[in-house]
Amino acid sequence: MTAAAETRKFEAEVAQVLHLVTHSLYSHKEIFLRELISNASDACDKLRFEALGKPELLGGDGELRIGVSIDKDARTLTIRDNGIGMTRDEVIANIGTIASSGTRKFLEALSAEKKADANLIGQFGVGFYSAFVVADKVTLTTRKAGEAASEGVRWESAGSGEYTLETLDVAERGTAVTLHLKADEDEFLQSWTLRSLIARYSDHIGFPIRMPKENDGKPTDEWETVNQASALWTRPKSDLSDEDYRNFYKYIAHDFDDPLAWTHNRVEGNQNFTSLLYVPSKSPFDFFGGNRDERKGLKLYVKRVFIMDAAEQLLPAYLRFVRGVVDSDDLPLNVSREILQQNRNLEKLKAACVKRVLDLLDKLASGEPEKFATFWTEFGNLLKEGIAEDVANKERIAKLLRFASTQGEGAAQTVSLDDYIGRMKAGQDTIYYLTADGYAAAKGSPQLEALKAHGIEVLLLVDRIDEWMSNYLAEYAGKKLRNVAKGDLDLSKFGGANEEKRKEAEKAAEGVVKKLKELLGERVRDVRVSARLTDSPSVLVLDEHDMSPAMQRLLKQAGHDMPESKPVLEINPAHALVKRLEGEIDAARAADLGLLLLEQAQILEGAALEDPAEYVRRVNGLLVNAG
Repeated sequence: MTAAAETRKFEAEVAQVLHLVTHSLYSHKEIFLRELISNASDACDKLRFEALGKPELLGGDGELRIGVSIDKDARTLTIRDNGIGMTRDEVIANIGTIASSGTRKFLEALSAEKKADANLIGQFGVGFYSAFVVADKVTLTTRKAGEAASEGVRWESAGSGEYTLETLDVAERGTAVTLHLKADEDEFLQSWTLRSLIARYSDHIGFPIRMPKENDGKPTDEWETVNQASALWTRPKSDLSDEDYRNFYKYIAHDFDDPLAWTHNRVEGNQNFTSLLYVPSKSPFDFFGGNRDERKGLKLYVKRVFIMDAAEQLLPAYLRFVRGVVDSDDLPLNVSREILQQNRNLEKLKAACVKRVLDLLDKLASGEPEKFATFWTEFGNLLKEGIAEDVANKERIAKLLRFASTQGEGAAQTVSLDDYIGRMKAGQDTIYYLTADGYAAAKGSPQLEALKAHGIEVLLLVDRIDEWMSNYLAEYAGKKLRNVAKGDLDLSKFGGANEEKRKEAEKAAEGVVKKLKELLGERVRDVRVSARLTDSPSVLVLDEHDMSPAMQRLLKQAGHDMPESKPVLEINPAHALVKRLEGEIDAARAADLGLLLLEQAQILEGAALEDPAEYVRRVNGLLVNAG
């Protein structure tokens, strides 16, 4: 029985995706087979899970499988599964409309890039639409497991903005997707082509993928399995090649690039589980723009049964770049997210996964520095989050951090804390660092002048997260970390002025310090002689526990009310500009000179001036008078 077909329009965003996919992904057109088989596998996984509580859903057909067949005369290719299937409403929700934000995010990603990237298809959950790269019409027939045969649904579209939907009798549960291939897509009517693509992209699907056997190039009624049909992570490592691992990564991560590294482990004892964890070579598109709590990529299995994408339960947020699978023998098969959060074994499982990832990164850092440099470029800022989030592993994470340095190779972040300690001067017990809005601002900061003059290395922390992270990294390997822009800087043990000489300098500059305090009034907390400066006239300094101007600006941009914080202005009495102020008898010019010393220091800190026009007037006046 067939009901009259209903014609419906796609939602606007789906229509856009169809257009983009059809016209932009031709260079990777074979992706459609990987995505449709992946969808079929997901449907089988869902039925296997549902059938744990409702075995009647299997209806006497417990062998879950995927079939791929071709009809050369009709020019069709069909991918069929006997998985969970869909109801009419589910077909509309999953294919005709935006069931989640995935399709919209996909469009935003494409518009941002101005071009389509095949990797985006799988990442944003719109893989079904890739069928239209090679097909000018797609027919989907489905019946939900447990529903009557009369509740079958047929969906059909030419990808032109609308689709038809009808109810009909479907004898077997599951879903069949039939592609009516375009005239120039004959290669996908060749059995050997499909078998080759399945071997490349889908060999390690945990369900048998079957194709008809051929006799003299013609299909027979007998079917044969064309993939390994066993979970790769359950096989001995000695049976697996690097190519096996790479192909499996590309399948689970929907990625065309090879992974950077992986670790495959079987643990037996108090806990029994297998983990196969990957570090990608590139961050997924828009990886840093999304919600850090909406994480996917680490799949939880219990005794080979897929349970859920459980990245947030199995790894902390700072390791959210990791992809892979964890298969536990100890968790209950009916586990839910709520049960998982309360399970005693979970923390042990999570700690073991964290250890495996950090072990892998340690191995890269020590044995394959080029690969580690790639990792750091892609995911270094994520790792920094772990300094605050993972107290138990703080020292291990800190060991992996990399920074630019006054003794490093330009802006490249290649210097570790151990590298720094290995170069410390005799008697030095502190790791010095400076935070700034960028490498150029850090490298040219007047805060570094005296340290450079005494040959003391300073780490340059120039990423936005560094200011926040440094609040949680007070010590490493028994050495204190010190922000050179905060507090009093005593360099006497390295040849800098001792207490007696500093007092002499302060006494000699009493007049100009007093004059500046009067001129600047409430704009600053204090004015004092600097031990930091050798070339510049002035610099702003914070107290030891003050929040930096950069952090204050970030919090203000985020909508937080920040209490007014006044800096300390340090001056270099030997500088010509300070000497000129000291001898200036004209009150107006003295006021301009005093404000210039403050404003120049503010600019070097990345702050916006309250009145840029007045600043320009003061600079111009100074230049004219100098002439």
